[in-house]
Amino acid sequence: MKKIALLGDSIRLIGYGKIVAEMLDSEVEVFQSEDNGRFAKYMLRSIFDMHEQLKDCDVIHFNCGHWDVCDIMGDGQLFSTDEEYIANLERIAKALLKITPKVIFATTTPVNPQYKYNRNEDIDRFNEKAVKKMKELGVQINDLNSLVKENVEEYLCEDMLHLSPTGAQLCARQVVEYIKSNL
Repeated sequence: MKKIALLGDSIRLIGYGKIVAEMLDSEVEVFQSEDNGRFAKYMLRSIFDMHEQLKDCDVIHFNCGHWDVCDIMGDGQLFSTDEEYIANLERIAKALLKITPKVIFATTTPVNPQYKYNRNEDIDRFNEKAVKKMKELGVQINDLNSLVKENVEEYLCEDMLHLSPTGAQLCARQVVEYIKSNL
């Protein structure tokens, strides 16, 4: 039986992750941490802890970015600089590529423009740089940002950040397509 891993922040954890696992249940073994992958450096550290569970994965799909691009302190400074984010993503990708050549990075989803901690302009800038770096490394891109951006009002829940049930289903279907195309 093939084995896949889903890694990511709360967009995966309380969004598309469980739905993807249900959709693939009989076809593959699905590993995903019950921990929130949070920001890129946290995910990098978590890969060390999950090494045994990630061993022998055929495909690894990951996302992170909302915490990195967040003005968490309300002081106008993002949690991670562009450079920190990209450097950590590069380290994550290289670590995952040692496990399998089939690594997929999902872009950070947009927020409702009213959301006070993240701005779509910053998310778009981070995504642009991330996509460029991931492509350089041979990592595939799953553009969840463009998918959700088509209808933010419908695809995000009341907190203006996380996926609504409709948005989670939509993203899960696209994640499954990418995973299946790599099995």
